[in-house]
Amino acid sequence: MSFELFHTDSRAWHLVHLGVVPYAEAWDLQARLVEARAAESLANDVVLVLEHPAVFTLGKRGGRENLLVPEDTLTRHGIPIVQVERGGNITYHAPGQLVVYPIIHLQRVGIKVVDMVERLEEVMIRTCAEWGIQAGRNPLNRGVWVGLKKIGAIGIAVRRGVSFHGMALNVNIDLGPFCWIQPCGLEGVGVTSMRMESGLDLEMTEVRRVLTQQMQTVFSVRLVPADLNHLLPSGLTLSHATG
Repeated sequence: MSFELFHTDSRAWHLVHLGVVPYAEAWDLQARLVEARAAESLANDVVLVLEHPAVFTLGKRGGRENLLVPEDTLTRHGIPIVQVERGGNITYHAPGQLVVYPIIHLQRVGIKVVDMVERLEEVMIRTCAEWGIQAGRNPLNRGVWVGLKKIGAIGIAVRRGVSFHGMALNVNIDLGPFCWIQPCGLEGVGVTSMRMESGLDLEMTEVRRVLTQQMQTVFSVRLVPADLNHLLPSGLTLSHATG
């Protein structure tokens, strides 16, 4: 699949590596960055790269009906459920899953939401291919699949013309808790990971490196490493992030 270049004078995006960040904290950070980008107090788009502690999230279509265990099971395991404004249904995040949140002013880069989704899918497909994994799209549901097993999820929201939320690629995540949900609200499908499909012990740092390179290619941008505190010196910090 080929993509046209963006119609924009600025193809430099800030790249921020955040380590492991609690979901609620990253969600709040995204909201603040969206407001700053929409108001143009933040001059460039931002890509956040991180992992989350274990959490189930529900998209705009809900998804509690696709939870296959009682909610007190999650409580006993210390795993919260969070309702958010992204697209999609129920999903699971945990360490070993590479999460990318692009905070992008869509009108300024000249693409629509569906184009954004397709580009994020392409980034994950190309990243998987680096390890010999034949991943692709599936008309059943957006995201990236290996056969009938989902390896990468996508959920986007847009506020004031700026996209947030994004994609989650299963690298070496423990797949066990995915058995507690019906992924994407679909019957007869499963979940897999790059480790499961490749049979390799993958280093997250290397997968991050490849994925960010693929983002630069697919989106025709330069990802410039940045310090979050320098981008927004008004006290927008993450107290729990770890490298």
